[in-house]
Amino acid sequence: MIYSSAAEWRAAPEKRVLLFGMSGLGKTHISNRLRDGGDWFHYSVDYRIGTRYMGEHIVDNFKREAMQVPFLRDLLMSDSIYIGSNITLENLSPVSTYLGKPGDPARGGVPITEYRRRQAQFRSAEIAALHDTAHFIERAKAIYGYPHFICDSGGSICEWVDGDNPEDPVLSALAAATLLVWIEGDKAHTAELIRRFDKAPKPMAYDPAFLDASWASYLAETGLGPDAVDPDAFIRWTYAKALAHRQPRYAAMARNWGVTVAADDVARVRDASDFESLIADALGNQAQTA
Repeated sequence: MIYSSAAEWRAAPEKRVLLFGMSGLGKTHISNRLRDGGDWFHYSVDYRIGTRYMGEHIVDNFKREAMQVPFLRDLLMSDSIYIGSNITLENLSPVSTYLGKPGDPARGGVPITEYRRRQAQFRSAEIAALHDTAHFIERAKAIYGYPHFICDSGGSICEWVDGDNPEDPVLSALAAATLLVWIEGDKAHTAELIRRFDKAPKPMAYDPAFLDASWASYLAETGLGPDAVDPDAFIRWTYAKALAHRQPRYAAMARNWGVTVAADDVARVRDASDFESLIADALGNQAQTA
């Protein structure tokens, strides 16, 4: 790790951290707090995905939908209107909307073959955006003069890496540039995440093997054909399984590449000083258990 002790972390003139863990446990909350303090550059992996690596896919999908409306088709064909993605750090919906949910097209679903294609696009995009982290550290310092850097990674980071592989290319690059910090939730957090997801199910990215196994199991359990699946019902059914699938992957990343902080402690962070103390404590705890 780039900081070997709490003392080294506190003394570092340039602090660089990557937060990872399930969406909804505080990664973006902390990143926004640090950014608002003025000395931290906030690098959102999902924002980078949506603006740099999947922006064209997203806009083309908008255009395909618009082309089905004669009025809009005529305007598009004559270059009379412009269609773009208004993605921001606070609104990353265009990315998840493009990913979609597999199932019945009449209920907003995406055919499973197309869904797998979009999942593969997202995987490539997220890996590329993660590899951009070191570049943005230098960019934030050279152009804007930010001394500190926070990378707000997506919840699916664990789907594309092997935390137990000491030569994993993505984790090797990230650990050389940042301190990896897992925000770990407990059973109560998991229950709350499931409750929230059940209320408003949102598209997710999955490891291909996990997706294929989940899709096959759901079809077998329900007896439905691929085009008869309720998209929301499928991703609700899959969500708790996805949480359980990701937990050991996050744990391996933290065990071999970084440190762990509790989601409840993250929720109590008010400013950069609190955050620095939180990370110092995590480094100290790790040294005691090593």
